[in-house]
Amino acid sequence: MDSYELLQYAADTLERLHVPYLVTGSMATITHGESRFTNDVDIVADLKTLHISRLCAAFQTPEFYCSRPAVEDAVERRGQFNVIHPTSGLKIDFMVPTDSDFNRSRLSRGQMVVTDVSGSQARFATPEDAMLKKLEYFRDGGSEKHIRDIKGVLLIQGDAIDFEYLDKWAETLGVVDQLQQILEDTP
Repeated sequence: MDSYELLQYAADTLERLHVPYLVTGSMATITHGESRFTNDVDIVADLKTLHISRLCAAFQTPEFYCSRPAVEDAVERRGQFNVIHPTSGLKIDFMVPTDSDFNRSRLSRGQMVVTDVSGSQARFATPEDAMLKKLEYFRDGGSEKHIRDIKGVLLIQGDAIDFEYLDKWAETLGVVDQLQQILEDTP
């Protein structure tokens, strides 16, 4: 199983469960920007208690490692958990979002993206929302990979970026300084 097969398996599972979700993180910035290697899949999934049993059943051993107590805790606390595909070493990080204006906005704006030659699709964060989360991660942790990912999206998407939306949420999320620096450094 490769990372896109794992992504599609997770997306299909969430679609079957009627769980609002978004592929985010590096997979989203790679999709909207410049390619780079990543071996994990980040998914924001608005999971509720009623989804736990069916989600865990979809990610059963021996093909997957999924800790039901970790899923239950993440749903209760609105935190995160992961599912591992031991054979490939790939991992899905599921993030259960808090109820915030930004999370409601980005979940409502998701875009269906074709993930393989067969026409399979998954719901991805928009370029703007993927960049905003990367800006938060950079602000909080300082990793340069987030800056590279953001610049890649800016270079590929260009004028297609909704800068009004980006500026509004950068202000709300407290990442205006980081965004301005990246915009100044990007041709």
